[in-house]
Order: sequence, then structure tokens, then C-alpha cells
Amino acid sequence: MAGLATALLAACDIPQTESPRPEPRATVPSAQTPVLPSKRSMELAEYYAAVQRNLLTQGLLRKDGGGIDTPFSKRQLVQNFIRIGVSNEFTLDGDRFSERPSAGQVQRWSKPVAISMEFGPAVDAAKARTDRATVARYANRLARVTGHRISTTRGAGNFHVAVLTVDELDAFGPRLQQLVPGLSTALADQITNMPRPIYCAVYAFSDADAPDSFHTAVAIIRAEHPDLLRQSCYHEEIAQGLGLSNDSPAARPSIFNDDDEFALLTRHDEILLQILYDKRLPLGAGPAAARPVVEVLASELLGGES
Repeated sequence: MAGLATALLAACDIPQTESPRPEPRATVPSAQTPVLPSKRSMELAEYYAAVQRNLLTQGLLRKDGGGIDTPFSKRQLVQNFIRIGVSNEFTLDGDRFSERPSAGQVQRWSKPVAISMEFGPAVDAAKARTDRATVARYANRLARVTGHRISTTRGAGNFHVAVLTVDELDAFGPRLQQLVPGLSTALADQITNMPRPIYCAVYAFSDADAPDSFHTAVAIIRAEHPDLLRQSCYHEEIAQGLGLSNDSPAARPSIFNDDDEFALLTRHDEILLQILYDKRLPLGAGPAAARPVVEVLASELLGGES
């Protein structure tokens, strides 16, 4: 693996705490036997339900996509793209991620994106059906916005979305290494040990001969989330796995901002994706090389908008 982009959606207002010891894992029952969430998972579900209630009480997790209260200019759009689409939020140092931002380069998918979903045995079947439909609609929207082939599949995909309880995530390392051949055990362990304040995460991978073109991505979604937080995770992580891998506190209205103001992809974010997948923006371009092209594309896409 030559290249890797990663993005995490985190709870900014909740201090990081040490996770409790995992409960002993029982033998996996047959497919006909319902699997109930553990006490640890149920407690985590209560925690995230409280997080969602708190955010909604503050007027956050908006679903309106922005309006007259969230204007943005061409200059702001260009700057937001450079920060979100041509910068790295995390850096891979050896076999570990570090919270060290760095200048990046334009990265996106060249091949069609096929989103596959898998759900842990303790995930409610009705929830899984609803989420499959949600992601399928979202994939269609992303395909329209980017002009790139993006769809869902029940077969072998290349953009894997795993919806797991905390106990299932603990045991996901071997499966993760199947999905991403060559992934080290140390990196798999770091990915599967998400601290409680991290809502969800995505990791996109490229090869040495094409470091700026992704071939595989894995998104981790916590099954304990209530509906809106889970949908928010789908929106942000899948969009970030397409190449908008960073966040910016200046981006508004946007899901690429850790303030949780918006839960779902906004018009501002759609424009960022349109810029990223415009073939006039060369793969591998750094901030300086990308900026003049982004300025032209932003002017075309905004038109008379502010």
C-alpha cells in the first residue's frame, strides 16, 4: 500500500475516556439464532442516544443543507476545497496514524466505486434493510453529483462499509486484513480500537504505481448510533472516502466540519465533490498547483450564487 487517506468523525464536546474491558465473547451461534447486543454495546447505545439528543437540543445536526444564514463566497469555497481536498488530517507514520496535519495532493477514484455493506450479527435486521436503502439512495446522489460511476452492490465491492457493535469491532481485525490485503496487524488493531468519542471512520487505499487513485476503502460505522447519527456517518465517511479526506472549521454549510452543525451532505459539499471529480483537476496536484484550477471550476459551478 503506497497511499492511504483517512478521516474520522468525532464527538468534539466529549472528552476521550478509556473504554471498559470487553466482555468475554461467546461462541458465535447459528444463523437462525438471534444475537443480542452485549451489556457493553447497550450502554454505548444509550451514550450515543444522549449525544444525539444533546446535539439536537443545541440546534445542531441540521438536515436542511444550509440556507440564507449560511452564505459562502467563491474565495471561501476555494479555500475550503484546498483545506478539505488537498490536505491530510492524519499522517501514516510507519504502522500508526498520527494526528499530524500535512499538505496533501488531489486523490480520487479512477475506477467505478462499488459500495458493499456488511452488518455484524448483533445488528437488527430491520435496521440493516433501512440502512441499505439509505446508502443506495446516497450512492445514486453521489454518482449524479460527481459524474463518476458509484453504486451499491450485494456482491464483492471495493468500498466496504462495515456496521458493527463495539464487540464486533474488537474482533474485526482479521476481516479487515481480508478486505485490504497487505494491511499490517498493527494498523488493523489501531483501526478496530476506535475510542468512544470517534463516531465512525473511513480509510482509503492506493497502490505504489498509482498513489493518487484509490482502489479500496473501508468505512467503520458504529451500530450503536441512533438513526440520525448513523445516517450522518454514512454521509460523511462515504464522501470522505471519495477523496475529501480532511475537515475544516471554516467550512460552512458543510459536513466536513467537526462542529456537527450539519448532519447530511450540503450544496456546498456537492460543489466540492464536483470540483474533485472534474478531470481538469489533475490527480496528484498539490495545493499550489490545484488552486488556479479550483478557482476556475468554482467560478463555473457557483455562477451567480454566493
